[in-house]
Amino acid sequence: MQVKILGSAAGGAFPQWNCSCPNCHAVRGGQFQGKARSQSQVAVSNDGESWFLLGASPDLRSQIEGSPELHPRLGTRSSPISGVVLASADLDHVLGLLLLRELQPFRVHAAESVINILRNDNSMFRMLNRVPDQVDWRTIQAGQSFTLDSPTGDGGAIGCRAIAVSSCYPAYASQVQGAQEAVLGLILTASSGASLGFFPQVAEVTSELKSIFATLDCLLLDGTFWSDDELIRLQGSGQHAVEMGHVPVGGEGGTLQQLAGLSTPRKMYIHINNTNPMLNEASAEYRAVRDAGWELAEDGCHFTL
Repeated sequence: MQVKILGSAAGGAFPQWNCSCPNCHAVRGGQFQGKARSQSQVAVSNDGESWFLLGASPDLRSQIEGSPELHPRLGTRSSPISGVVLASADLDHVLGLLLLRELQPFRVHAAESVINILRNDNSMFRMLNRVPDQVDWRTIQAGQSFTLDSPTGDGGAIGCRAIAVSSCYPAYASQVQGAQEAVLGLILTASSGASLGFFPQVAEVTSELKSIFATLDCLLLDGTFWSDDELIRLQGSGQHAVEMGHVPVGGEGGTLQQLAGLSTPRKMYIHINNTNPMLNEASAEYRAVRDAGWELAEDGCHFTL
């Protein structure tokens, strides 16, 4: 299975358009020991020909243009992108769907509640179904497996299983109640048996998740905030990380501590907020991450499992 990280930042990217925190200020001034990042986006393929997107970033167009693997090959309407798997209804995870509205057939796999939010509650997403067979919406359920296979059926398929990790919907869809599948983690398995975990938002590191993580060949994990009060300290107001559905990376109870014994061969933090000090490769936080055997996901990173 080929994995390409097209974007690795949280919503707003890095630097964020309206932010002058120490990180954003330094990167704009060319004085930052680290890398700018677009909003989180991952593409996977079992054969290098047919690709599936994990989420649909608002930065998707530029991410496609920067990735020759995803360029059209023949004809006026063609793309190697066969489908999208949505882990949530968060804006920075779904807005890119609207950039794929040019009558190109593809599939969208998502929980029933997320499909209802997009198709029934938001008229803009009707642009994806202006003609028959434009977008094929497929419902997925936590705990059940499904496959990501190319339209031709060639090249094998990637197995996928969704894991419910939160019942909290984004603010614009706060009227939705009770569905545990508001946020999903994804376990992808190649025909070779290699496995990838995609968990860009984790509200709690449960014993079940620890057991799942231990079976993976590669884990892409929520790296949004370093500390629980990160935004409050920088802005003087705001929410704690855990209130926003993100376990912080550092500190007591952070994922570095909770997963200290995790033997997964490759561990990477993704969905990193612009305020997170570990983005600075000269910082103590960055060194702590690297010393613990973790990487920071970077735009353009391409590897095979």
